Amino acid sequence: QIDFGLMGRLRDPETQRTRNLWVLVVTLAYSRYQFVWPSFEQTTAAVCAGLDAAWRFFGATARVLLPDNMSAIVLRADELAPTLTPAFLDYVQARGLFVDAARVRSPKDKARVENQVAYVRESWFDGETFSDLETTRTSAATWCRDVAGARVHGTTREVPREVFEEREKPSMKPPPEAPFDVPHWTEAKVHPDHHVQVLRSLYSVPTRYVGSTVRVRADRATVRIYAGTELVKIHERVAPGKRATDPKDYPVGKDIAATRDVASLVVSAKKCGAHVGIYAERLLSVPLPWTRMRLVYGLLRLCKKFGNGRVEALCQSALAFDVVDVRRIERMLESATVPPRPAGAERRVVPLPTPRFARSTDHFATRPVAIAAKEEGRS
Repeated sequence: QIDFGLMGRLRDPETQRTRNLWVLVVTLAYSRYQFVWPSFEQTTAAVCAGLDAAWRFFGATARVLLPDNMSAIVLRADELAPTLTPAFLDYVQARGLFVDAARVRSPKDKARVENQVAYVRESWFDGETFSDLETTRTSAATWCRDVAGARVHGTTREVPREVFEEREKPSMKPPPEAPFDVPHWTEAKVHPDHHVQVLRSLYSVPTRYVGSTVRVRADRATVRIYAGTELVKIHERVAPGKRATDPKDYPVGKDIAATRDVASLVVSAKKCGAHVGIYAERLLSVPLPWTRMRLVYGLLRLCKKFGNGRVEALCQSALAFDVVDVRRIERMLESATVPPRPAGAERRVVPLPTPRFARSTDHFATRPVAIAAKEEGRS
């Protein structure tokens, strides 16, 4: 049975502030042997670290946990089917534990640890002076072994440590060999650039998930991205401010811009012509070549619009005069004269159709035609 309890105040040397000191009390139900883990926080990471420290202290791992409905463990309390937090669910699966959370406002469900918080405070913490958290943890372990574990328990009338060593420890599992890597679970939206932001880093996701919300599990080594229960991507963890991008997550042809692959962009330009490729290399021959990738994309668009041959010829002429300007190439292509017609070719004149609402000039006269004729006759 496990529970958190408030001991008092302790100065934190790292932050130079006086903070609340909490302890995670782990009490074995049969022998009443217990372990105390001081901490400044009541997070899932603190619970997992305290439980691993308890298994190392006991030299054995319990099979069943009876926790309180603390938010670090239980996401949604229910007397029949409580929902555990994702990170703690990973912990109990890794350690092979069964969690039977206590009911809400039912202290009798964990009575063997409920009344131990006051005993720990009065017997161990009160009246002591500790310099830092590590000293506090060392003192708590010594007290658990030599004081609380060596006393005659008021209910069983037996020594908890002796009962544990003789009868309870053989029924428990061996302790874990390595500390548990507590994961960070979160939800993230896939942005139009195919990336999600997790712990101040960016990780790419395939195109079909753009705009959707995915679940992300990040530990020390890897980042796993889930769409519902389906694992869609695995990345190696990168430092904050960095990005992990897989070119395969982008549509064909879009990966060059996404990964700033300057070499592949030059190869595409060389396919349009040798001098087009040289022109692209001249455009990118700057300290930060990816800042000029748009110019090369503009050059490739000109090849698609006006043809590779015309752009190749103009690039050759421009390189001869050391003119490296995509806008100049574009203006030259647009202002080029139309080639003359072959000799002997007749010019065809196609008559335009009569406008649908055409009117004669008499329709727009200011005086009627009959009146105008009479006036001309009199004169």
